[in-house]
Amino acid sequence: MRHGKKFNHLGRTASHRSAMLSNMACSLIEHKRINTTVAKAKALRVYVEPLLTKAKEDTTHNRRTVFAYLQSKEAVTELFRTVAPKIAERNGGYTRIIKTGFRPGDAADMAMIELVDFNELYNPNAEEKKATRRSRRSSAPKKEAVATIPSKEEAPKTEEPKAEAADSTDETAE
Repeated sequence: MRHGKKFNHLGRTASHRSAMLSNMACSLIEHKRINTTVAKAKALRVYVEPLLTKAKEDTTHNRRTVFAYLQSKEAVTELFRTVAPKIAERNGGYTRIIKTGFRPGDAADMAMIELVDFNELYNPNAEEKKATRRSRRSSAPKKEAVATIPSKEEAPKTEEPKAEAADSTDETAE
């Protein structure tokens, strides 16, 4: 009986399960998104989110703790150098699971798990933060000044098509 056993064993032994989750967490950190089954994605979220929380504070103790779980120097370096600064202001919820359908071979429910702050499609605020580094007022008059000069030159060009359009309407009226 499995009374009080809350996590998914995924049909594997404890050593196999921990090695698999460690490898999947390394892949997620290095590639920012991976495709897997929904059950594995949910298990990976429970495994990797505490590691991401530890990475927000860069200390030797936290690096060693995370390395004990991941067993990959490259993944630990990537986590503390690139991932941690992006998630520093977020209070949890670092990953997103998106269901992608069913696998053709065995109809397993598939999903994509990704790091939330590294997806530009769902995270348009990241681009706006970069753009607001300088005042917008100073750049707006420059664009208006440049826009007014070509509009004077383009005015005769816009009149010629209108004249042609008027000629074509006269022909259709006859």
